[in-house]
Amino acid sequence: MTKIYKITAIFISVLFWISCDTDQLEQTDQTRLSPETFFKKEEQVVSSVNAVYAGLQTIGSYSRNYYYMMDNMGHDNTANIQQEANKVIFLNFSFDAASELIEEFWDSEFRGVNKANFVIGNADKINEIPNSILSQEKKDKYIGEAKFLRALYYFNLVTRFGDVPLITTVPEDGQGLPRTDSEEVYAQIITDLKDASQSLLPVEEKEKGRATSGAAYALLGKVYLYQENYAEAMKAFDNVYGKYALTENYFDNFKEETEHNSESIFAVEYDESMQNDAFWNSTVNAQGGNESSLRGQSYGLFDWFNAYPSDELRAEFEENDPRFDESFYTVGDTYAGGLIEEIPLDRPAAWRKYQNYYQRKNENTQSGINMNVIRYADVLLMMAEASNELGNQNKAIGYINEVRARVDMPLLENGLSKDEVFKAIVHERRVELAGEQVRFPDLVRWGLAEQELGKYGYQEGIHNLFPIPVVELNTNENINSGDQNPGY
Repeated sequence: MTKIYKITAIFISVLFWISCDTDQLEQTDQTRLSPETFFKKEEQVVSSVNAVYAGLQTIGSYSRNYYYMMDNMGHDNTANIQQEANKVIFLNFSFDAASELIEEFWDSEFRGVNKANFVIGNADKINEIPNSILSQEKKDKYIGEAKFLRALYYFNLVTRFGDVPLITTVPEDGQGLPRTDSEEVYAQIITDLKDASQSLLPVEEKEKGRATSGAAYALLGKVYLYQENYAEAMKAFDNVYGKYALTENYFDNFKEETEHNSESIFAVEYDESMQNDAFWNSTVNAQGGNESSLRGQSYGLFDWFNAYPSDELRAEFEENDPRFDESFYTVGDTYAGGLIEEIPLDRPAAWRKYQNYYQRKNENTQSGINMNVIRYADVLLMMAEASNELGNQNKAIGYINEVRARVDMPLLENGLSKDEVFKAIVHERRVELAGEQVRFPDLVRWGLAEQELGKYGYQEGIHNLFPIPVVELNTNENINSGDQNPGY
């Protein structure tokens, strides 16, 4: 049986939850709740929902593995000599079904699904709580958060693995489930996001770190865009447009003290002042303190420096684009420790995004900088793409120009052809969202992955999807080697 089912009995009987202040998702600690008292008061509902969020903070997901896999495959990264072999394989597309990073990613996402299912499956119990204890608006909001998060976990799974088991209830036994057609998985994602968009709080009433109706609409638009349903994508994005605003300073999106800003739609929360004692033993299960990201240390030029920005990425930036200096460090730049006189290992540049060097001399194993999942600039560029595909080139140019105007780059003129606008979108997404794990899925959905990444070993029809982990093939009686993705 799969790991997701193996943990079910433990999950229900032990009921370890991560609870937090309702106004600040980052401030969490462990508490134990008994089954007899579950869903009797708001604190219990909050704790169960926070457990769903906690799955995003595992090593198997956003706290480590995800950024390595995606930045390496998209070749926003180049590996330094000390980068571990289990991560280098994503640069040269030599990974297979035995990859521990892929296994941990699969496991982390499904554990998140399982925790979301626990909340959603107990919606009746939550709704039975007297309104004098918990208002109906809050009941709906908490259930909506679980649906948003289940949709996000499943979006990560379906885009990386294709057909995956669709699980919408907490299993009563250890029976594994077969793979479900990806279209059915997408349909469930859309249903969850539509439901969430109606029950979550709007951005003007948002609680820091929690999903909003804007986040649900933004992810819904992205899902439709990936399905090439551009009209529905625009309908979803229209509920986001104008509700957020680009920050005046681009780099404010990657600093700790300026997170939760006007551009942030949804991010994975971190706070290094909180517990992180369980980081190395909570690779996938999100039990215990796990409140920091390893992103700063992993890419830090004065620390582990396992990766640096690729030559191709740096060459994509136009001359005088300020996003270059706000994305990378080069010789002659300054940081909290003074002047950078050389980049270690004789490299031409190092990552500045998501680094703490603006405020301290060295990184450590903990970083409290939130990781963006969707920000407003991303939405504007997705709106440009959808508009272009619908034949509204000038409208698409307007969205692109909003992003360029923020950094005082020359604006595009109206009258460009569809192909010219598309090329502008490809360029703008790469420089605006560099190192934000979007390059590889962009290339795959555009059909450009083999053209751009073939020289590194990418093969269309194989590497557009991850293999189903070998552990799943060996333990799930309803998935076997004959169900494996092509080429693995």
